[in-house]
Amino acid sequence: MELRSLGRTGLTVSAVGLGAGRLGGEDLSQSQVDRLVRGAIDAGVCLFDTARSYGLSEERLGRALAGRRQEVVLSTKVGYGVPGLPDWTAPCVSAGVEAALSRLRTDRLDVVHLHSCGLDLLRRGEVVEALLRTVEAGKVRAAAYSGEGEALAWAVRCGAFGSIQCSLSALDQVNAAGAVGEARARGLGVLVKRPLGDAPWRFAERPAAPDVALYWDRFQALRLEPGHRPWAELLARFAAFAPGVSAILLGTADPAHLGAVVEAVGRGPLPPEVEQGLRAAFAREGASWAGVV
Repeated sequence: MELRSLGRTGLTVSAVGLGAGRLGGEDLSQSQVDRLVRGAIDAGVCLFDTARSYGLSEERLGRALAGRRQEVVLSTKVGYGVPGLPDWTAPCVSAGVEAALSRLRTDRLDVVHLHSCGLDLLRRGEVVEALLRTVEAGKVRAAAYSGEGEALAWAVRCGAFGSIQCSLSALDQVNAAGAVGEARARGLGVLVKRPLGDAPWRFAERPAAPDVALYWDRFQALRLEPGHRPWAELLARFAAFAPGVSAILLGTADPAHLGAVVEAVGRGPLPPEVEQGLRAAFAREGASWAGVV
């Protein structure tokens, strides 16, 4: 597994990280989470990304990392959902960090994102300053922002954050030349969510979930040709080797799926003509498409 610097944060991450949203679902047991996490670490994955909105994900991840915390980079997201506190206030951010420290069973979080809050909240400064105070206190190593659009662009330029998280895939390329390119120029780390575009090739008909349906529509419109490669390999390698990307976050609870993507990314960048074909298809059909939150 290739290791990369997360911008100038001083952190080193694996090119493939585990997006831990699925770990919070009631369909998984703690023992299944334990096997997934330990297998991921053994395969070279050292980045785990969770959030307080992911059900039991933080708690389960904290238990699964018992004895192996020092081998990984932990990333989470805050700003909302703290009982008794208004969302997107300084107390909510501070309390969210404290809760994550407890749930993840650690004395320091490596990366903490403000999770898709709007531009007006960022500009107001309260939540940004609250997150920076947790860095100053030694509870968080790198302050980060997760989101899209104007808020993401502001987060890249404001100077407060060491890393960002945004969508980027062959089906969602607007950030490649925009926020990711600028983040790279400014020395920020970049974590990519939805690198497979929610895998729309799984569905024979348009799915019901709005975000997955949006990617299904894009997949149909782009008329991509995978050649001899599986779709997951094609999209994973495209996103993982886009200029400026520190790591892609694969959201899965399936060890075999994670292993296949790790293996695919281990093959390196796509041939230049394949990558250029994916970019040309998006430029032709998707130039007006926005990043998917």
